[in-house]
Amino acid sequence: MIQGPNERHESVDVMSAAHAAVETGDVESLRGLLNAGTDIHEEFGGMTLLHHAIDTEIDGHTQTGEPLSVSMTAYLLARGADPRRKSHGGAGLSAEHTAFVSRHWMATALFEAWYAR
Repeated sequence: MIQGPNERHESVDVMSAAHAAVETGDVESLRGLLNAGTDIHEEFGGMTLLHHAIDTEIDGHTQTGEPLSVSMTAYLLARGADPRRKSHGGAGLSAEHTAFVSRHWMATALFEAWYAR
């Protein structure tokens, strides 16, 4: 089930519209949701939007054999996502660490450039 940008439910089975946009690679929808006030660091299943982007980019590459993509990760960084922010409400791993251990070298390179700015 997918919920709207301002709806909150206790069930962890409900994916927000922002996370659904990340899951499907719909940058335009995500842009609209963020412009409407969706929190760039909202979590679903313990993952921030940035963690989710890294996960879906790696999964897409692994499952299809298509070239690794970094478009969603780059967009979220441009919108203010922090790669050092930890998942699971601060008790988990950072998106930077997730990218590194997942061998998402493109995201890792983006994060390095983001830090150097």
